[in-house]
Amino acid sequence: MSAAVEHYGDRRGLLGTLGRDGLIQIILIANTVIMLAPIVIMVFAAFKTSAQIYQHPFALPDFTHVENIVKIWTETNFLRYLLNSVFVTGTSITLVLALGTMAAYAIARYEFWGAGFILMFFLAGLTLPLKLAIIPLFILMRDLGALNTPFSLILVYVAMGLPTTVFIMTGFIRTLPSELEDAARMDGASEARIMWSIMLPLVRPAMVIAGIQNLVPIWNDFFFPLIFIQNDNLKTLPQGLTTFMGEYNSNWGVLFAGLTLSAAPIVLLYIILSRQFINGMTSGAVK
Repeated sequence: MSAAVEHYGDRRGLLGTLGRDGLIQIILIANTVIMLAPIVIMVFAAFKTSAQIYQHPFALPDFTHVENIVKIWTETNFLRYLLNSVFVTGTSITLVLALGTMAAYAIARYEFWGAGFILMFFLAGLTLPLKLAIIPLFILMRDLGALNTPFSLILVYVAMGLPTTVFIMTGFIRTLPSELEDAARMDGASEARIMWSIMLPLVRPAMVIAGIQNLVPIWNDFFFPLIFIQNDNLKTLPQGLTTFMGEYNSNWGVLFAGLTLSAAPIVLLYIILSRQFINGMTSGAVK
């Protein structure tokens, strides 16, 4: 009798586990569909005319219809917008990762008075959006002579990205053993050599996370280019794509083609760095 009850309990527990796992899988699949549906619709619309978009927004397009893509490359300033976005985003991410990693290493590894205050100072930047200070920022950029230049955007994006980067990198560096650094110091390595040769290879997954965390908001930002950039040749992609939207008429096919092309670099970069991203996300659990 007891064996039958135990067998029934094990079977019930197995069914409960399978049911829970099945429910989780259904939720994940539904979330994937919800996340990918807008992207698929956008890509489909890039190969349709405006009339087809209105009439059959969810239908499969004729992928040989590349008129919108040809038009976006030949009849618009899209390439200039793309190059501007690449320059601004690449420079901003490089500075954010370089400055943020050095600051995080100093906070996490060196014991000095005020280290906790400096970390809290950076963390305070997570709660204070720079958009609230747009008027002082505009006056500051005007006084610096940086208005209508890419450097005004780079300065703002670096200030926006440092708090997140310092927060991520400090927590990751604190999980690393300090014996490697002590051994390097005993061998006569300088602090710069330790940082470059020992710490950077170890913190690469965290740098990928910090980079992606800042890359998407910077690449997609529309607000600050709208405020600081007026010259059409200096506009970034989000601001430049608005030129395809008219007051009375919009070429939706060309607009969606531009959106597809602008999203492609980020998607490809994420696919290339996905392994590093997953390693960084799971490193804390493994440790």
